[in-house]
Amino acid sequence: MQAFTFNTTPSIVFEAGCAKRFGAIAGKRLGPTVLFVTDPGLRKLGLCDAAIASLESVGASVAIFDSVEADPSLATVMKAVQAGRSAGATGVAGFGGGSSLDVAKVAALLLGSDEDIDGAWGVAQARGPRLPLVLAPTTAGTGSEVTPVSIITVGEEEKRGVSSAIILPDIAVLDPELTLGLPPAITAATGVDAMVHAIEAYASKNANNNPLSKMLTRQALQLIGANIEKAVLDGKDVEARGAMLLGSMLAGQAFANSPVAAVHALAYPIGGTFHVPHGLSNALVLPHVLRFNAPDAAHLYAEIAADAFPRLAREEGVQGRCAAFIEELASLSKRLGLQPRLRDVGIGEEHLEKMAADAMKQQRLLVNNPRNVAEPDALAIYRAAW
Repeated sequence: MQAFTFNTTPSIVFEAGCAKRFGAIAGKRLGPTVLFVTDPGLRKLGLCDAAIASLESVGASVAIFDSVEADPSLATVMKAVQAGRSAGATGVAGFGGGSSLDVAKVAALLLGSDEDIDGAWGVAQARGPRLPLVLAPTTAGTGSEVTPVSIITVGEEEKRGVSSAIILPDIAVLDPELTLGLPPAITAATGVDAMVHAIEAYASKNANNNPLSKMLTRQALQLIGANIEKAVLDGKDVEARGAMLLGSMLAGQAFANSPVAAVHALAYPIGGTFHVPHGLSNALVLPHVLRFNAPDAAHLYAEIAADAFPRLAREEGVQGRCAAFIEELASLSKRLGLQPRLRDVGIGEEHLEKMAADAMKQQRLLVNNPRNVAEPDALAIYRAAW
């Protein structure tokens, strides 16, 4: 039997409307002074108000840090840490999309340990301890509420990751009602991001790829495949929203333990340099990376094809089902209204060589890919996507 380790968030609460009970769910764990990390858009919309009021109702003092941007910078992380220190935070709540959750994770680590961030980058480098941490996602995509990973932008373009079980939160609060206001484009991009997590986790070459992750990816693909178009077309469909949120979380649990690979590695230069949202960055390269991987991974993609798209069960043969799966994913992105080509998001052909070189910096991800990716391969994939 294969040896493996499976870590996840120890307590998960899934319930429509549960953000209104945030204080009852998380207050005792977070303690008397809570650093509440979110972004200015959610704050302006009032989406955080019920959770903040609920914390205050159980006697907590809440220090709000609402300056998180997309692809959050190290400077933003350090400002959050300073806000937490100034308040004397006893716990950290992250509320929002993956960016806010990632900032909350690293802030909890630095506040709880006075650890030097430069020593925490990479896999299993963070020492801890951290402050108590509770995360509530408002998008169905990153699965950050159940992953031990935080991605931060360092300098102008480079993305670095802290990957350590220490930054898994104590509690994940999943409230489908928090996702009802997501615009169609964000719903589509984050949903595809969750599908990528599941697909890459299933096919990951990582030594820790394990039966639990494989089981979770298939359930995630069933939920997302059946509901992503419903959620995009009717953002008020709470059942579809709930299925997407649950699918995203399951995919997050899977890739937290069986890590993602070349789709993410090639997506990072798109987001880091051109500030394309992460989910859309993944969607732009997804079919092209899978076609590249197919010589070594066709049997794996064929196994999960019908989970996402049940009609593909009729496709006979591994190669045929794999090819149909990749084409269906490309078609899905178009049906969801996502831009299909790199040129559609303002990337010029002259940028592709630098992007390929930058993608090679993501060796922590590329080592998990089922087929080895050299720089000329990355360039060829970008050219196919352009």
